[in-house]
Amino acid sequence: MEKIARAISMAPLFLLLCLPLAMAGHDYSQALSKGILFYEAQRSGYLPSHQRVTWRSNSGLSDGKANGVDLVGGYYDAGDNVKFGLPMAFTITMMSWSIIEYGRQLAAQGELGYALEAVKWGTDYLIKAHPEPYVLYGEVGDGNTDHYCWQRPEDMTTDRTAYKIDPSTPGSDLAGETAAAMAAASIAFHRSNPAYANELLTHAHQLFEFADKYRGKYDSSITVAQKYYRSVSGYDDELLWAAAWLYKATNNEYYLSYLANNADALGGTGWAMTELSWDVKYAGVQVLVSKFLMQGKAGRYASVFERYQEKAEYFLCSCLGKGSGRVQKTPGGLIFRQSWNNMQFVTSASFLLTVYSDYLSSAGKWMQCSTGNVSPSELFSLAKSQVDYILGDNPRATSYMVGYGSNYPQQVHHRASSIVSIKVNHAFVSCRGGYATWFSRKASDPNVLVGAVVGGPDAYDDFADQRDNYEQTEPATYNNAPLLGVLARLGGGHSGYNQLLPVEVPLPAPVVTKPNPAPQHKPTPALASTSPIAINQRETTSWNYEGKTYYRYSAIVTNKSAKTLKDLKLDINKLYGPLWGLTKTANVYAFPSWLDSLPAGKSLEFVYVHPASPADVSVSSYTVA
Repeated sequence: MEKIARAISMAPLFLLLCLPLAMAGHDYSQALSKGILFYEAQRSGYLPSHQRVTWRSNSGLSDGKANGVDLVGGYYDAGDNVKFGLPMAFTITMMSWSIIEYGRQLAAQGELGYALEAVKWGTDYLIKAHPEPYVLYGEVGDGNTDHYCWQRPEDMTTDRTAYKIDPSTPGSDLAGETAAAMAAASIAFHRSNPAYANELLTHAHQLFEFADKYRGKYDSSITVAQKYYRSVSGYDDELLWAAAWLYKATNNEYYLSYLANNADALGGTGWAMTELSWDVKYAGVQVLVSKFLMQGKAGRYASVFERYQEKAEYFLCSCLGKGSGRVQKTPGGLIFRQSWNNMQFVTSASFLLTVYSDYLSSAGKWMQCSTGNVSPSELFSLAKSQVDYILGDNPRATSYMVGYGSNYPQQVHHRASSIVSIKVNHAFVSCRGGYATWFSRKASDPNVLVGAVVGGPDAYDDFADQRDNYEQTEPATYNNAPLLGVLARLGGGHSGYNQLLPVEVPLPAPVVTKPNPAPQHKPTPALASTSPIAINQRETTSWNYEGKTYYRYSAIVTNKSAKTLKDLKLDINKLYGPLWGLTKTANVYAFPSWLDSLPAGKSLEFVYVHPASPADVSVSSYTVA
């Protein structure tokens, strides 16, 4: 009996000693840093001099050339070398939302500058992909030819055709998500780069109008995307998602009323979801609109917005297992949606749980589920448990973030990671030769894809670390994006501020870059210094097409007076191409449809493209209020 009693008394100690080391606690700041670094490995185009993932090099340098447009840059979506517009835009939206909510924590951990740079790498590309108000390029390359080959991005020999949507071949889901990305990013850059934020907003307004006016599913127009990123949910959710982000970015009542007036027709108050993904945005819309409601912004639409909130809380209660809907979990406690890249659903759910927890805390409220009241801390605890599982607190004691901890995937389904760096071995890797030499290797990747969150385990917490097991070992940009916000919150704390009050994203610490010569452009004649309106133009890019050089100009109109400008009319002469951001009436240009005044000290931007020097822009008339 003594031996038995002693064995029993020692059992808790034995169990404690046998727990995975990760259970002792996680370095969330380190995981955050690695999670942002992953995006540098996914970059396409000319890599900057301060690139930290040094085993990558320039790639995709002719993207768009065959179509007469510059589409160099952006991100490869996962382990392949295709640039898919829909998941890329969703990635940018979620990264921006992470910054908007937890910019202070990112700054405190020294990561805000890198996070903003990651967003800008994406939005710079999205700007290029939107050369006209009603034209948006949604894919470069195609999955069929790309998946036939196993090559480094730097060696690509696959087809790089660019595919677009336009009024005759629309894509409201693609245009709507890209509008959301531009609007969300404009908030993130509002303080540190206001001119760029304004440029993003101009694109966001145009893309939303395009999405709403010319309705259709993007994969009916870009059919090569169907096998890889089919829009199963359609475009209704993206129209609401874009409207929500445009309202958040502008406070323009037009977008608030759009959310209310289309709540039923577009499914915002009808669909009760158990996922947020690159395809299905309803849960994100519902949480965002719930924030507007808790901020007191709903006004006469409060009753409609309360129905949005009911659906948001259906999702959150389902995640907790306390609602009428149930979210499946593995025996180890991981939210489980599907066998192929399940982690995308885990990270997005964790983000919504985290922000809603903070919204409730700020409002001094609890959430009502069918089984009873739920505290904000209970929501946050579930989010933390999911992140801890990803980082190693799971039955396999495996970190599903590459490079974090001591036990992480070694054979990631990722072309660039699995093939020796071109900087180490310049020998060309052929299309099929890459499969024979590198894909089939039963060895660790020569390049560690630091920060990548892979697809993760199955419904029983099992995981096979094999390169050909793409369902579990392939990473994706949209896996990491929502996780960044949760990691920032876990590593930086709550900071004691009210999440329902406007949060000013702090200025980031400067990222040291090699200076580039300023572009040369002709100065625009300035208005007399006594004028209350300043107009400044600059050339932002140029390209050659069919023997002619085209220039893209950005014009900023600033109200220097102490009063609000109304009924502004501009004369624009010597304009030989399309213009966006103003409304043409007769022979003058007025405010765009989404703007009816310009407050003191504020600016608006319009852009135009033509094959000449800057157009002559002058003020025809205006009134002050």
